Amino acid sequence: MPITLVGNIQLHYEVMGEGPRLLLLGGTGWDLRAPKSPFERSLHKQFTVLRYDQRGQGQSDKPDFAYSMQDYADDCAQLLAVLAWQQVPVIGISFGGMVAQHLAISYPQHVSRLVLACTSSGGEGGASYPLHEMQHYPPEEYARRFSLLANRSRDAAWQERNPQMHAVLVNELRNARLNLKDDDKIGLQRQLAARMQHDTWARLPELAMPVLVCGGEFDDICPEENLRHLARQIPNAELQMFRGGHGFYLEDPQAAPYIREFLAGC
Repeated sequence: MPITLVGNIQLHYEVMGEGPRLLLLGGTGWDLRAPKSPFERSLHKQFTVLRYDQRGQGQSDKPDFAYSMQDYADDCAQLLAVLAWQQVPVIGISFGGMVAQHLAISYPQHVSRLVLACTSSGGEGGASYPLHEMQHYPPEEYARRFSLLANRSRDAAWQERNPQMHAVLVNELRNARLNLKDDDKIGLQRQLAARMQHDTWARLPELAMPVLVCGGEFDDICPEENLRHLARQIPNAELQMFRGGHGFYLEDPQAAPYIREFLAGC
């Protein structure tokens, strides 16, 4: 996977798929080295997808100084310029949706259509769950708490009915924490600190491109109320709620086709 200098940091990126160009911005801790989800693979069948490790993530640089949400938007715009990508549809998931908001506000010329998935505006529109408050938890406790926050339908009764599925979820989350290297921890810490400052609320009415706001009914990381506020603040935005939690685009079979059709302008 190629690496390019953007401003004063190096970003690790990939371009895959066939069809019109599409920018995908992933969430907290997303790493291009991780296996692609079924949702990402479905995008590759319809779009030429640009993904990259944002500063502090994966194999991109992880400078040990404060990051701002504007830094993330500037990185994105400069990467698009380096690759000579002009105006493209953009999907931002969770933290990536926060970056996408800043990108669309500061660089609207780059964004033809916008999907904001399981994300919040901050400010008066409400903030997503303060994940920075969980960083001191031991890996096992973090995994169990995060699993329930991501989908509150995974309560004690669900866990009793689905012990193997619950064990797999917790093991994956725990192992991800245990496998963090020192520089990964630095990058994550800086990313979460920037996330705390995220607030696009006052400027969202400036957005003029078509916008889809979407999320999962059982998501306690980004509650439905936040999504409704977000959609109301953006002129003519569409709101769609799906079955599932923070990973609704994997959990509800209707979500991925709906998102792809919106991004394609159908």
